[in-house]
Amino acid sequence: MTPLQRYIAEEIATDHVEGLLSRREALRRLGLLGMGAPAAVALLASCAESAQQSAPTTTTAAGSSASPSSPPPGTANAVAATPITFPGPEGRTLQGAWAEAAQPRGGVLVIHENRGLTDHIRSVTGRFAGAGYSALAVDLLSEEGGTATFTDQAAATAALSKIPQDRFVADLRAGLTELGRRVPGKRLGATGFCFGGGLTWLLLTSGTPELAAATPFYGPFPDGGQVTGSKAAVLAVYGALDARVDASRPAAEAALDQAGLPHESYVADNADHAFFNDTGPRYQPTAAAEAWRRVIDWYGRYLG
Repeated sequence: MTPLQRYIAEEIATDHVEGLLSRREALRRLGLLGMGAPAAVALLASCAESAQQSAPTTTTAAGSSASPSSPPPGTANAVAATPITFPGPEGRTLQGAWAEAAQPRGGVLVIHENRGLTDHIRSVTGRFAGAGYSALAVDLLSEEGGTATFTDQAAATAALSKIPQDRFVADLRAGLTELGRRVPGKRLGATGFCFGGGLTWLLLTSGTPELAAATPFYGPFPDGGQVTGSKAAVLAVYGALDARVDASRPAAEAALDQAGLPHESYVADNADHAFFNDTGPRYQPTAAAEAWRRVIDWYGRYLG
């Protein structure tokens, strides 16, 4: 398996162990990734064993506060995102969601989770525009017809797992080019979530000097990755209960130190993986609000 496929497979197994997926559904999703039944069963068992050996923290505890008493952060002033198409690499056409700030202070590329370009990601795109940063979310399943063509969310995830990393980087760079065209003369940032957080790190380690800032949310840092080709100031966001992704934080911080880039890590208390997604079971409103405040402050410092 590629590192990306392994990450998605482990996420499925973790969701099962934490009670978010039945065993039958977890095995089905692992099968869609191309994993045989014996390997899938072994992965579920390994993940369960690891969970038993770790400190007893549960999704229920983290998610019990997920009955928000106020709207999700940034939604009060959000701008409606509209569907667009724009030129991609090798003559391909990319799909995306675009939200324009009234007086843009900069531009933000929004990178979706492994479910594709969902309504939640469209909402986040509009929230950035409401905060003063015109934003573009690229549908990384554009070549497959777009996220909307998948009626089975697990099939969309499986399709993403089969896409070469080079294509992700090329499509995201095309998104940055389009974003720069739409906000000429403004600095650009990138924010990604989960799988998209990992792709944010991949952009940084691939060398993207056009990025002035980046805020990856709970994304795994690439094995052996270096960010020497980047100029971005990085705010990395993690959940304290997300041991799987948090394990890559020391490597990310070491790479940023080595590159001499401005950086900070925010580890949200009592928050698990995907705590910012207000449509998911791990949503933690207190942590989400604080993360949003820090991200907007970060972009205020480094984008304008």
